Amino acid sequence: MKLADVYKVIDGLYPKRLSDEYVEKFGARDNSGILVDTGDEIEGAVFSLDLSKGAIEEAKKSGANLIVTHHPAIFFPIKNLLADTPLGKRLIECVRSGISVISMHLNMDCAPNGIDHFLAEGICGSVLETCEKIDGGSYGRVCSIVPVLFSELKKRIGKEFCTSRLLAYGEDGRIGKVASFCGAGVDDSSVAHAKALGADVIVSSDVKHNYICDILESGMRLIVLTHYASENYGFKKIYQGLSDKIGVPSRYHEDTFML
Repeated sequence: MKLADVYKVIDGLYPKRLSDEYVEKFGARDNSGILVDTGDEIEGAVFSLDLSKGAIEEAKKSGANLIVTHHPAIFFPIKNLLADTPLGKRLIECVRSGISVISMHLNMDCAPNGIDHFLAEGICGSVLETCEKIDGGSYGRVCSIVPVLFSELKKRIGKEFCTSRLLAYGEDGRIGKVASFCGAGVDDSSVAHAKALGADVIVSSDVKHNYICDILESGMRLIVLTHYASENYGFKKIYQGLSDKIGVPSRYHEDTFML
């Protein structure tokens, strides 16, 4: 099967135009699409949140010659490929092994049934409001839950997202509404959206110190997941929906040490 045909299936459900529009509207950075094309027919695929060493080894071991990632395999422009750097080593190994790479980042975050949606669903079970809206998608969710103590919510989230590495900021108390932003999505805008929609707590990852201060001083609480845990959960569900549609055998790789 041609690489372009596999990409067409994925892009049909998670169109890159969502990424392009989000970048233009909110000033973000992205690099989604076909990032490595070896020119070979695709025989099998590995889905992995990152183009990691483990994902490449999984592809080689299983005979797959395509890796589909969420995080861009090449995020910033690069001037050289050097085997003594982690990124260079991974990309060189892919090319040498005939492994192509598709990365689908902000489009998979913002799609109606994308990674950001599944984060909220995993926390709340349903989605109430969306925050940053684009045509055909959005980022950031706020949902109501049956009131629960903050300490209990933290335990539930750790169990659902298979991680014990959680940070919690704020005193214990009853939580009735949760705002969630997958990945490193907390900024001035997201804090303001969460506050305006009545959230008691924000759930995200990689939250900068100044935003932690803003969240607490706004009267909200904060739960910080690992970046991997906040997005692997949804990306795996996306894989489960895509695996029988892309036309080649596929498998899912998890770097469990990152959870």
